[in-house]
Amino acid sequence: MNLTQQLINGLVIGHAYALVAIGWTLLLGVARLVNFGHGQMYMLGAFVTWWAVTKGGMPYLLALPVSMLIGAAFGLVMQRVMLKATFEKNLVSIMIMTLGFGYVLQGGAAMIFGSTGQILETTLSRNEITMGPLWLTWQDLAIIVATMIVFVGLKWVLDGTRVGRLVRMVAEDPKLAELAGVNVRRVYYGVFAFEGAAVAFAAGMIAPRTPILTSMGFEEVIMTFVVVVFGGIGSVAGSYVAGVALGLFTALFSALVSPAYTTAAAFLVLIAVLVLRPGGLSAGAAAGVH
Repeated sequence: MNLTQQLINGLVIGHAYALVAIGWTLLLGVARLVNFGHGQMYMLGAFVTWWAVTKGGMPYLLALPVSMLIGAAFGLVMQRVMLKATFEKNLVSIMIMTLGFGYVLQGGAAMIFGSTGQILETTLSRNEITMGPLWLTWQDLAIIVATMIVFVGLKWVLDGTRVGRLVRMVAEDPKLAELAGVNVRRVYYGVFAFEGAAVAFAAGMIAPRTPILTSMGFEEVIMTFVVVVFGGIGSVAGSYVAGVALGLFTALFSALVSPAYTTAAAFLVLIAVLVLRPGGLSAGAAAGVH
């Protein structure tokens, strides 16, 4: 086993995990909600990107924003349906609705795109960067760079703009924010639209690395959950660190032990971390989005 190659693989996987999780991180930080249809929205983004490129004849760089627009639209629809439950913080209803939404998406995708797996190839995924015995594709490098840009951009928006201040106000106390004149409903819509667009972008970036299946959402939502909790609820920086750490762990564990037990091992590590630091990696930081 080439340890350096496994570390490179882990960095790519870790940035992919972080990119998939970023929308859920903001959702938890602002609305204190969990979208259990997140994995199916990821699946939809992958299929839309594949269809736009292979059937629609679009360039890959155009297919990505198309997928993001569709993802944002589904996020808005989901929030519109759940708006009353969101304001009431009815978590049971929200869990049921998002689970149901996810299964509807999965069934609809199977009817439209078929239940067989699809492969998306791009110029980036077909070309490799080699450094002696080490290698990665340009698609892998694009995932790492895109993830860094997205996280830095989101951190800047949250910390340095008026939109970020409004988001943090709603995250701290939505009722107080509403009394202060903040349109909380609009913030919730924006967060769900961002989640849909972000997970679609992540799917479009990662799709050329994996088969595209209607069943692919389940594992993604599991790993997203691990990243978000491990990084600290609502912590942007924590999710990035947790995603990279989880990617390195899964790559090394798969190579040294067995890929069959990777998910179980990841949860064991998560449990151990939460016993030692119940707040995750961001324990001790300010509450809410940070």
